[in-house]
Amino acid sequence: MTPKIFLTGVTGYVGGEAFSQLYSNHPEYEYRLLVRNEEKAKLVSAKYPSTERLQLVVGSLEDEDIIEKEAAAADIVVHTADSADNEPSARALTRGLASGHTAEKPGYWIHVSGTMLIAGLDKAEEDWLRRDTFHDIDDVALLTDQLPDHCPHRPIDKLVLAANDKPSVRTLVVCPPTIYGRGRGPVNQRSMQVYNLTRFTLQNGFAPVIPPGTARWDNVHVADLGAFLGLAVGAALDPGKRSDPAVFGRHAYFFLEHAAHVWSDVARAVAAEAERQGRLGDGTRPHVRERSAEELGNPSWALHEHGVAARARKFLGWKPVGPSLEETIPEIVESEAARL
Repeated sequence: MTPKIFLTGVTGYVGGEAFSQLYSNHPEYEYRLLVRNEEKAKLVSAKYPSTERLQLVVGSLEDEDIIEKEAAAADIVVHTADSADNEPSARALTRGLASGHTAEKPGYWIHVSGTMLIAGLDKAEEDWLRRDTFHDIDDVALLTDQLPDHCPHRPIDKLVLAANDKPSVRTLVVCPPTIYGRGRGPVNQRSMQVYNLTRFTLQNGFAPVIPPGTARWDNVHVADLGAFLGLAVGAALDPGKRSDPAVFGRHAYFFLEHAAHVWSDVARAVAAEAERQGRLGDGTRPHVRERSAEELGNPSWALHEHGVAARARKFLGWKPVGPSLEETIPEIVESEAARL
């Protein structure tokens, strides 16, 4: 039987990359793609014309009836559109998957959250919570059952995880860290964290370092994230993997990480590359300056995050192979300069 996949966020950075890889590798699957409006639908159709196996569904994340209906009809849902923080879509997907499936034939929900969930917990007020590293196998009970609601993305994570209480729903939650690299989707091909830092640098003539300059994050190339989502879809179609609670279920919680960076090092690398490209040519020095988090609007560049991605490697055989963040900085500076 041909798998039926409902994907949200095809016009976004992550969803666009995920669908690019899925469609390239499995054009035989049936796809239903949620797009916000007719204007977005035209942009998607320009790259992916509708066929018998590929259909666009016009609706927003607040159109719960549409989302519920599509989830009920799908074998697999891949939710990437504002998935970490949008409540109406999470509730609609839960209802749709529950009503359209049975315990004997569950619906599978692949949900994109994010490691902002654990950012800054190295300085948490709660003694029991304060740590600088979280392991997605060893610490899974803490990640899924114990984190407080004030952690970013946690309220939606709880809704997704609770869906497993229904016998007809199985979920897989993935938390990517800093994502970089040019996406291959039909609309947005740009990430945010490093790109916004680069944009600030080009606009202001210097790269900001937030004291003490030690904040560290994990990172992953967008193509490696897309490859993981493809592996997750494959797991939902594999009788052995989809029945494994380590892959789909309440404790099926995945981090991703290829390498790590220190934000002050990234700032210095961006400034050096922008100077090399002649984009900081006003003679003003230095091209790296300290600024407080408050002055910069409290960006994530001030926070520490480290999540060990053991689960993806152990249970899905995920191996990141994309270029490093450092290797990608020249492309990032060029792309942000072009946008400006």
